[in-house]
Amino acid sequence: MQSRRGSRGFTLIEMMVVISVILILLAVALPNYSASVNAAREENLRKDLNTLNQVIYQYTLDKQKAPKSLDDLRTAGYLDAVPDDITGRNDTWAVEEETDTIMSPSQTDTGIIGVHSGSNLIGSDGRAYSEW
Repeated sequence: MQSRRGSRGFTLIEMMVVISVILILLAVALPNYSASVNAAREENLRKDLNTLNQVIYQYTLDKQKAPKSLDDLRTAGYLDAVPDDITGRNDTWAVEEETDTIMSPSQTDTGIIGVHSGSNLIGSDGRAYSEW
């Protein structure tokens, strides 16, 4: 039984055209995907910074003393866990400590008043993450 010539499979030219089209689509899609992943990481950082700073404020008002570390927030039940910084680790947060600032007249002890990212990489807005 003989098959007709050219009736089976794809030619090399057809395969090259298909691969070229796939590569062009990937070249268009990958930068958009990368930008959306970075935007999601930055949004997560913004939310974590906001949460941590609010929790520090609430802890200070509730306990009448500022936390000495971020782990104090976790052990006191204000956080389930210290979130990861944009670096992917939770031990790189840069805490802002004050020795003479108090938030209420009945506050007895000073400590952490805020937190920033420990990363010095530049965000999409042109500022270092540590300045957010």
